[in-house]
Amino acid sequence: MLLGVLDQSPIREGGTAADALRETIELARRTEQFGYERFWVAEHHGSAALASSAPEILIGQIAARTSAIKVGSGGVMLSHYSPLKVAEQFKMLEALYPGRINLGIGRAPGSSQRHAAALEHGPGSLPLEYYPKQVEDLIYYLADEMPEDHPFHDIAATPTIDGVPEVWCLGSSLESAVIAADLGLPYTFAHFINPEGGERAMQVYRKRFKPSKWFPEPKSSVGAAALAADTEEEALRLSWSRYCMRFRRGLGVPSVETALAFEYSEPELAYIQYTQPRSAIGDGPQVKEKLDRLAADFEVDELVLHTITYDFDDRVRSYQLVAEAYGLQPRNV
Repeated sequence: MLLGVLDQSPIREGGTAADALRETIELARRTEQFGYERFWVAEHHGSAALASSAPEILIGQIAARTSAIKVGSGGVMLSHYSPLKVAEQFKMLEALYPGRINLGIGRAPGSSQRHAAALEHGPGSLPLEYYPKQVEDLIYYLADEMPEDHPFHDIAATPTIDGVPEVWCLGSSLESAVIAADLGLPYTFAHFINPEGGERAMQVYRKRFKPSKWFPEPKSSVGAAALAADTEEEALRLSWSRYCMRFRRGLGVPSVETALAFEYSEPELAYIQYTQPRSAIGDGPQVKEKLDRLAADFEVDELVLHTITYDFDDRVRSYQLVAEAYGLQPRNV
C-alpha cells in the first residue's frame, strides 16, 4: 500500500498562520523520513483555521527542504484561474524539482461564494460548466500540444521543460471522476469530505477511462481521514478538536479540552456520530485495519491521509504510527 499526506496547514487556537505553514513544512520533512510516497497541500481562502491559500508557493518551499517525497497540490481550485497561469506555475516547479511535482486540480471553490467572486473578478470569469474545458486546456499547455483550431494555439506555457508534472483530478462527487476518465488522468476521491458515493464514482472512472499518452491505464487513490495514537481512547479524544473546529466558524483548531467542553447542538452531535466511525481512528493497527477496508472497498492501492490535531506533535505521531503499522521503509534524508 502506498501512503501519502494531504495537509491543510491547520491553525491552532492561540497560534498563527505562520506557525501553521512552518509546521506543514516540518511535517513534510518528517513524513518523508517515515517513508510516505507523496505530500499534498490544500487551497483554502478566507479561513481562520486553515493557512494554505497559495499551494503553488508552499509546494516550492516544501520541495526545497525535502529530497525524495513527491510534492503537490491537493488541490489547485482551477475554476478560479487561467489554465495558462497554472501551467506556468507548475512547469516552473517541475523545472526546479524534476520528477517530484504533482498537480492536483479540483472544481470546488475552496472558499465562500464571496471569496470565489473576488478571486474570479474580471471579464475572464467563467461559469463552473466550463471547468472540463479548463482542465483540457491545462493539459494542452503542460504538454505544449495546443490544437491548431484553439484560439490560443500560438501561446506556449513557459518555461520549456522536458518533463510534465503528474496531474491528478480531485473530487468528492461523480463529475470529477468523469472528467478524469475522459482525459485519461489519475483520480482521487475525497472520502474525508464525502463518505458516501465514492465507490460508485471510482467504478464509473475505471469503466469510462480512456487511455492517454501519460496514463495508459486508470490510476486512483482515496483521500481518507486518519488519526492514530498510542491507544484508541487517546485517538478518539484527540479527534474532537477536528470536529469542534468545523462548528466554531472563524476560530482556529481548539484544544481537546475546549472541544470536549463545547456545547454541541443535536445536529452537530449527529454529524459527529455519523462521521467518526467512517474515519480511521484508533491505535496504529486499528487505523491500518480501517484503511485497508476502505482501500478494498474502493479497489485502490494508494491512500492519501488527512489528519488534524490541536498539537503538532500529535499530528506527527499519528503519521509515524500509521507508517509503522504498514511497515513503510524509512528514508535516511
